[in-house]
Amino acid sequence: MAVTEYSQEELAAQPIGAWSGEAYRRVVGALREQLAAEDLTQPHWWILNHVAGQPGAWHRTALTERLTSYDDLGIDFGGVFEDLLARGWVTEEAGLLTLTEAGEAGRLRARERNWRVHERTHEGIGTADFVTTINVLRRMVANLGGNGDLPDRGV
Repeated sequence: MAVTEYSQEELAAQPIGAWSGEAYRRVVGALREQLAAEDLTQPHWWILNHVAGQPGAWHRTALTERLTSYDDLGIDFGGVFEDLLARGWVTEEAGLLTLTEAGEAGRLRARERNWRVHERTHEGIGTADFVTTINVLRRMVANLGGNGDLPDRGV
């Protein structure tokens, strides 16, 4: 896709909030669309990845506390856990969560869908430019009092 070129002065005067917000809506919208094809939400995806990364280490409460800060839709995490249990994708023994074979297969399908969004998002953007963009956004977040550290890989 062709993108119009602008001068540095024109680009430097752009509102970062508008562009970062639009990028967020586009990227997250594309990810949510792909997850919906598997009848999943982002919280489903987050839970599946965290449980896969540390089988038998997560309780619902601890995982909900860990993931709530990423949720911008007011998702009922209890309902998401119940859905994953009802699908047979997660088991719960003594309060600890573990993925089943079906859960891992679903997680891998969702990961492939998300990877296609990732590839589309990166089209025409070199690694160095992407890294610079992430570092600039991290610095902006930190400058405004947020956490500029990278999130856990499960999110």
